[in-house]
Amino acid sequence: MSALDQLRSLSSAEDFFDTLGVAYDPKVVRVARLHILRRMGQYLKGYEGGQSDDDVWLACRAFLETAYQDFVKSSPIEERIFKVHKDAVAPKETPKKQLVSLSPVVVPSKDVAQQGSV
Repeated sequence: MSALDQLRSLSSAEDFFDTLGVAYDPKVVRVARLHILRRMGQYLKGYEGGQSDDDVWLACRAFLETAYQDFVKSSPIEERIFKVHKDAVAPKETPKKQLVSLSPVVVPSKDVAQQGSV
């Protein structure tokens, strides 16, 4: 089984840390598990190193360590990994101005209204 196949089979953040041999504080992982794994994925996305299993394994380990340290030094809110956090600080769009017609409103007279119902 390749390194990536083995990592794909893992089901929790703790499994990633244990499998890759990265030390962690359970309190940090409890709060930021999804953020850490998402950040690791962002780092992996840009990875263009060697393709041997050992190279991939070492890169994944280094990316997990770096992602973990990001959240030891900072918080999920400050790091803004997910869209909901990014949107919370994004500048708000100015509402578009609504056009209100100033032309007079024409109300049909009683005679016209009665002719239409006959």
